Amino acid sequence: MLDEKEASALALGYVEDAARADKVKLPNFVAGSDCSNCGNYLGQSGDPAGGCKIFPGKRVNAKGWCTAWLKKA
Repeated sequence: MLDEKEASALALGYVEDAARADKVKLPNFVAGSDCSNCGNYLGQSGDPAGGCKIFPGKRVNAKGWCTAWLKKA
């Protein structure tokens, strides 16, 4: 699992729970967005965690969020 304190996570403002995203420090946060509805998320619908194109070799929390969030097509 990706740790929020890892350098790559810190660089992209990753949080394990999108509800905790700092809206002041992360102004591009969109309410309702999280890893599970991101185009970079590799997990299946309903999985609690899954892979991510942005953090290779790491799993991210489906409820997480980072600045690389991209609306799933």
